[in-house]
Amino acid sequence: MTDSRYPSLAHWGAFTAVVKDGRVVGCEPFHADAAPSPMLNSIAEMQHSPLRVQRPAVRRGWLAGNREREGDDYVEVEWDHALDLVAGELARVRAEHGPGGIFGGSYGWSSAGRVHHARSLIRRFLFLGGGCVDQVGNYSWGAAQFLLPHVIGTFSPVSGDVTDWDSVLANTRVIVAFGGIPTKNSQVTSGGAGLHNLPAWLARVQAAGIRLVVLSPTRADVPDGIAAEWIPIRPNTDTALMLAMAHTLLVEGRHDASFLASHCVGADTWADYLTGAADGQPKDVQWAAGICGVPAPTITALARAIVAQRSLLTAAWSLQRAQHGEQPYWALIGLAALAGQIGLPGGGFAFGHASLNGIGQPRRRVPGPEVPVPKNPAQLAIPAARIADMLLSPGQPYDFNGARHTYPDIKLIYWAGGNPFHHHQDQNRLRRAWTKPDTVVVHESWWTPLARRADIVLPATTSLERCDVGGSSRDPYVFAMHRAVAPQGQARNDFDIFAALARRAGFHEAYTAGRDEMGWCRHVYDGMRGGCAERGVALPPFDEFWARGYAEVPAPDSPYVLFEDFRRDAQAHPLRTPSGKIELASEVVAGFGYADCPGHPVWLAPSEWLGAPVADTWPLHLLTNQPRHRLHSQLDPAALSRSSKIQGCEPISMHPEDAAARGIADGDRVRVFNARGACLAGVRLDAGMLPGVVQMSTGAWSDPDGDLDRHGNPNTLTADIGTSRLTQGSSAQTALVQIEAAPNLDQNLGPNLDPNPNPTLDVAAPHRAWELPRISPAAA
Repeated sequence: MTDSRYPSLAHWGAFTAVVKDGRVVGCEPFHADAAPSPMLNSIAEMQHSPLRVQRPAVRRGWLAGNREREGDDYVEVEWDHALDLVAGELARVRAEHGPGGIFGGSYGWSSAGRVHHARSLIRRFLFLGGGCVDQVGNYSWGAAQFLLPHVIGTFSPVSGDVTDWDSVLANTRVIVAFGGIPTKNSQVTSGGAGLHNLPAWLARVQAAGIRLVVLSPTRADVPDGIAAEWIPIRPNTDTALMLAMAHTLLVEGRHDASFLASHCVGADTWADYLTGAADGQPKDVQWAAGICGVPAPTITALARAIVAQRSLLTAAWSLQRAQHGEQPYWALIGLAALAGQIGLPGGGFAFGHASLNGIGQPRRRVPGPEVPVPKNPAQLAIPAARIADMLLSPGQPYDFNGARHTYPDIKLIYWAGGNPFHHHQDQNRLRRAWTKPDTVVVHESWWTPLARRADIVLPATTSLERCDVGGSSRDPYVFAMHRAVAPQGQARNDFDIFAALARRAGFHEAYTAGRDEMGWCRHVYDGMRGGCAERGVALPPFDEFWARGYAEVPAPDSPYVLFEDFRRDAQAHPLRTPSGKIELASEVVAGFGYADCPGHPVWLAPSEWLGAPVADTWPLHLLTNQPRHRLHSQLDPAALSRSSKIQGCEPISMHPEDAAARGIADGDRVRVFNARGACLAGVRLDAGMLPGVVQMSTGAWSDPDGDLDRHGNPNTLTADIGTSRLTQGSSAQTALVQIEAAPNLDQNLGPNLDPNPNPTLDVAAPHRAWELPRISPAAA
């Protein structure tokens, strides 16, 4: 039988699905992609995984009225019964508690396709149905999203609106990368990508003789195969180094006073802080060296280098995922302003080159495909990273971006897309919070850690089981995603599930807008096509696009330079700040009175860092990064991700000196712990780690035994605290731990852990997280 081929798209790349006898047998990368992600090889395996949710299922304990959502078994039910249960719960909670009793949970990584983008669909459904408690911001760059509008009038640079690589290659002579530019992160982008060309751009940077300086606690953040300079720096201390560089430029008279006067406000206020006039402590290089561990002469030389030639200062998203994470981003902008190169070709600042594919990719500024989402009539939302706080503290006040809010009392969580038992910090705290609502409803394709903590599980199709249109604003392609295989079991797509519920609630027509799946595919594409036409870009008609499988947005006529117009004429092209200029000191932020985020960039010591007193007890700083072999927790059970495990556990990178001091060897299984919990890990010795720092990728499927995660989910250890009262972002990178060998798991587990974990864990067998829960057929 001849193989059939279907174009499609994943967050880690475009591909053609090869289907034989109704099964996906391979994925061929998009022809234009010079560096396709190896994660494409995991798609076929996960498509037909035994972990797929086959039929609607209801937790047996929920039927009996209990909220203990771990370790329970499930009863399969017919679709109509499951939908009636969900519709009944939505109606009950709305009637008894209003929209403030319903939390609409989702995260944007569920689908590269925009028609079946779960976050858009669940919000469309719940908003049209009367509203709910929504999420604002995200875990990736939540601090930046709410800080940057106060400083530069927009958060668009953090989401990819930065100076093009073409401009950098032609003009830049030195790139200073805080947090590095690890090419592994360039495998993924929300909405998918046709091109993976960061390695090629970096190779051209090296060939052009551009100096690349990487400041990071680990050499792994230096791009693969690139001869960059590595400056080790203590985690969470980048702000101190930036302040010292700014101090150097200021006191040596190397700063651009003219640019500060014409394009910035608050320079004098910040200068008083830098020189110590405001608090008696000059932020000089000797001061910074004692904090960040970088020698003072190195800081001085780097400061002089960025004004001696055209320079680009860039920071990874990870820097702002820490307590006081606003400060390094604000300080980076301030340092670039002092250097005076903002708005010049190849100069100024950028964010995210280390964090996502497509950052700096030349592309015309045209819209991407998207499903329209109406306004939330309830006008209720919490910062995305404050879920556990909300569930544990209903009725309690909290501060956010200048306003005082109150946490709602959530009775029903409705989640479609994403896995909070990966993204969220302090997983043991989240597990306790998860017992508070009456009901948890989840759409899921696999029995993930989220699905097995739900009361009603509705089986959702994968991208290969439906038609869609996908694309990213960071990539020059838009893709037709053809249905390749039939839905597995009784899976239904999210759109159809919500349409059936909307019919029960009486707003089916408003939800569907009279369109079926292909009608929405055409509508979404035509919306993008119309937006492109308004900007002088012609895309082919839908039928031609669908038959070909993709359309390409032509390259821009000239390289994009961030704030080029603003630099040329600040009066004609003001920023959307109160002053219209870059706010090195913000009267608005200062007026909020937040001690944890004052009105200009400052050094604020986090509660956990290598210079804190608590480091005597927890002497290792844990960094948690995006994995190389999966996207967040997606694909963790696949062979590629499994191949990276050590003794069945997630690897942890550790300096040989730190390991030797604890009697630990390469490949040993260890217990990583702090006051919040513990997890197992497999040691990988790495002389490229700064001593005192360890690194562990996120995304191992949660496998708790008491407060111990046996699989190696590092968010068991991270702190669930907001970056500040201003932005309430994630502080995942602010975490201290201790490590010890773990040969006998039934001993010395600490007072907060289960005293009787299984000491005979079979590391060759799947973790419990990769096993099906107990499921009773509908007849039972």
